[in-house]
Amino acid sequence: MTQPQKPTDQTAAIWRGLRDGAPFQLIVTPFAIVFGVVASEAGLDLLEVMALSILVIAGASQLTAVQLMIDQAPVFMVVFASLAVNMRMAMYSAALTPHLGSARLWQRALAAYMMTDHAYALSAITFEKEADRPTAWKVRYYFGVMVQILPMWYLGTYVGAVLGNAIPPSFALDAMVPVAFIAIFAPALRTVAHIAAAFVAIVLALSLAWLPWSLGLIVAAFAGMIVGAEIERRKPELIA
Repeated sequence: MTQPQKPTDQTAAIWRGLRDGAPFQLIVTPFAIVFGVVASEAGLDLLEVMALSILVIAGASQLTAVQLMIDQAPVFMVVFASLAVNMRMAMYSAALTPHLGSARLWQRALAAYMMTDHAYALSAITFEKEADRPTAWKVRYYFGVMVQILPMWYLGTYVGAVLGNAIPPSFALDAMVPVAFIAIFAPALRTVAHIAAAFVAIVLALSLAWLPWSLGLIVAAFAGMIVGAEIERRKPELIA
């Protein structure tokens, strides 16, 4: 029978989430500033920039949408591309369901709203290593990670939107975008399926960069997922 969780354990879970998520502030804040700058340069006013950042909370999807607006892509293409880029969030949710699925409804709803690449990467690795932790501990760890990241995402977006071109190019904040995703996913590439999916996606994304409206990125993402899933399906055959 599972022992009831002590308040000290719950507090420790939150503090551990805070500690594990803290290094991502070095990436999240510059990333948010970049989005704020790009969105304001695309013609969005401050209210629109902040609304997009608060409602979506997905830097890659937000940048994709803004870039397509700049390219004057059709509205349906902006929506489709943004949804396609954010399809990974559905996979993240499915992967975390065994750990957080028994949490209270409001906790699951809040966790879904807070879902980011950082939350998934840290939580998936921690929950995999410590699968025997109770759901309440995992929920608090997850919230501990996100409670510091979200405010900085909002603040960074605001700073970027307000300052705009006043930020010196020498700061190279745009370099934080690829660095952010490398820092998040590189430690998670632990199986042949993971590596193959990443390799296929990278090769296709670079090869199809000439396609309009970021279609190459969408094709690459779906191809990577298909390859990874197929390798997982054939794993017994490959081992034999």
